Amino acid sequence: MKELIEQIAKALVDSPEQVVVNAIEGEQTTVLELRVAQSDLGKVIGKQGRTARSIRTILSAAGMKLKKRFTLEILE
Repeated sequence: MKELIEQIAKALVDSPEQVVVNAIEGEQTTVLELRVAQSDLGKVIGKQGRTARSIRTILSAAGMKLKKRFTLEILE
């Protein structure tokens, strides 16, 4: 799942080498923290958060197949 988010983020940004994804395992939920360059933050979030919402939708759909719950946090 970490690789999926990494691939999507690298495709969106201008500085793909600065994309970092950390996975924090919890009992019921896995939190994926996404860090990108400051200049690329708007590209990952999108207008009115549409891109971020779409990434979260893909993440939840893929998580259903694995029967796990994932959340995405975009860090500055």
